Amino acid sequence: MNVAKRFDCINALKALGEENRMRIVRMLLKKKCCVNEVAEELQVTQYNVSKHLRVLREAGLLQLEKNGQQRLYSLAVDFKSHLVKNDHVLDLGCCQFDFSKLPK
Repeated sequence: MNVAKRFDCINALKALGEENRMRIVRMLLKKKCCVNEVAEELQVTQYNVSKHLRVLREAGLLQLEKNGQQRLYSLAVDFKSHLVKNDHVLDLGCCQFDFSKLPK
């Protein structure tokens, strides 16, 4: 199944064309996270993490879950299932992103 039909290729490319966003996706493959967790793990300011998460969410790659005051981010269901089925590789037809080979 071609993931490009479910996700706008240009928006996905824009969203994933930044290293910290790729690192965030890799992190979210393992578990749901809040902004603070991502900022601490990646050693990036909470402000920048929030901007990156917004871009990924607007591209349809993330979803947000509100749990009281806490906001947990996770990969969108279709996006995550595609990555899991394809050994953490996203194939957009025009290019591929391999989330298993990213630097930490």
